[in-house]
Amino acid sequence: MELPDSTTHKNGRQRRPVGANLQSENMRDTDRGQATASDPEVEEEAEGLLRGSDSEDNGRPRVRPGIRRELGNVSLLLFLYVLQGIPLGLAGSIPLIMQSKSVSYKDQAFFSFVFWPFSLKLLWAPLVDALYLRKFGRRKSWLVPTQYLLGLFMLYLSISVDSLLQSEEGRGPDVVTLTAVFFTLAFLAATQDIAVDGWALTMLSRENVGYASTCNSVGQTAGYFLGNVLFLALESTDFCNKYLRTEPKDTGIVTLSDFLFFWGVVFLISTTLVAIFKRENERGQGKRKVQEETQSVTETYRLLFSIIKMPAVFTFCSLLLTAKIGFSAADAVTGLKLVEAGVPKEQLALLAVPMVPLQILLPLVISKYTAGPRPLDVFYKAFPFRLLIGLGYALLVWWTPSVKQDGGLPVYYYAIVLLSYALHQVALYSMYVACMAFHAKVSDPLIGGTYMTLLNTVTNLGGNWPSTVALWMVDPLTSKECQGAVGQSCGSPEEAGLCVKEGGVCVTTLDGYYVESVVCVVIGLAWWVWLGKKMRQLQDQSTAAWRCRASQ
Repeated sequence: MELPDSTTHKNGRQRRPVGANLQSENMRDTDRGQATASDPEVEEEAEGLLRGSDSEDNGRPRVRPGIRRELGNVSLLLFLYVLQGIPLGLAGSIPLIMQSKSVSYKDQAFFSFVFWPFSLKLLWAPLVDALYLRKFGRRKSWLVPTQYLLGLFMLYLSISVDSLLQSEEGRGPDVVTLTAVFFTLAFLAATQDIAVDGWALTMLSRENVGYASTCNSVGQTAGYFLGNVLFLALESTDFCNKYLRTEPKDTGIVTLSDFLFFWGVVFLISTTLVAIFKRENERGQGKRKVQEETQSVTETYRLLFSIIKMPAVFTFCSLLLTAKIGFSAADAVTGLKLVEAGVPKEQLALLAVPMVPLQILLPLVISKYTAGPRPLDVFYKAFPFRLLIGLGYALLVWWTPSVKQDGGLPVYYYAIVLLSYALHQVALYSMYVACMAFHAKVSDPLIGGTYMTLLNTVTNLGGNWPSTVALWMVDPLTSKECQGAVGQSCGSPEEAGLCVKEGGVCVTTLDGYYVESVVCVVIGLAWWVWLGKKMRQLQDQSTAAWRCRASQ
């Protein structure tokens, strides 16, 4: 179960908005500090320059500009990353809203494609890097139009989203249109991410380029929190009446339309200001800029193909694409099942807030155990514990209806949910940090950015596709029968409608979620026994097995 999570990571886990986190372990999002595919050596060069920033150049002391002189650039980067998190958070809130309108899990699976663009951005990152208007600026050539489009799409949604979510004449929300629009938003946000990541490396001086990853992490976390957790709380009538108002009202403080309209206007105004007043490649006194590497589009794609053809890399990628099958039911479906069982979506979202300190500390602690020559040993050891936590989530969903009271759910229930989520985070981060450490260990330093981006992309896809399949299979695996109407069944929506029309009611006799939970754990255990050992053995490969000849 990925509870609504206000924290996002970029290397290996896609940024997952609240609903997306409820649907799959992954969008923790995806490339923190990651160079774009066509800037393979920029990040490594920047790190080397940071280490040597106190040295002398041609016998003269180098002037360190200090962060105070670049507060304007740091603030701009932070703001751009906040903007990036807004549409992701909003996209993550839609599955929770749809779940309260009783959409099918096939519809939820279809909407889950919204969260794929950040996992696939490697496919068009070389184009963003290579094609631009020199006079306007390499990064602004993509940043400005994508943010304008994001603002326009939000304004369009502010007018149409209520009708798209409303049920009319027995029909549920227009899932196809919602998916198309939010997929476009996610695609534009991923493209904006490519541009901002590249600009961050040149906007700041070499001495301060390390602050780019901080802006990335803090900005996306804040934007995601605003677009998801805060929105769900302010949109909830019950939450606002209980905690924020003295006189109850029938609606929340804000509506989805209002929220979209506000941020659409913010996108348009801020983008206009950036386009007019912010120049690329500004050179101030004492600044030493990171020189950008450029490759042609065909060179980048040829390099990626050369990397993935290597036997060690191909085997590792195959294992990454299958490793998360065992967690898919727990990660993708549990949160939606809790909402279906009566847990308020805004309460579920707010439970992520106490997890933020834990999510900050865990990588620091776990990295001490993954810094050695065999980081995947930690991945292997955490694997079965995460599988067991998945079974615990299934028990939690089964237990929820029995503790529900007229006044809601008791405090001790939320305490148990919070504890289970904290245990899940320990297992999840153990695997995540171990995997990222291995990526860094085996990546060819001559093409580190491209190499790392490829491995991170495969890692993200390995979480996305099992989550989509898990959501898709819930309904087919669920068994229902019609009670109160002789000769009727509930095998399809049409048959269920006839059952109700005849005075009956459809009763679930076997929930597909529980079937999935058991099947996924069995598959996961089989993977751990046979393929998990294969992954550990990859650590015994020589350094030459991971070096790409095309980089020589």
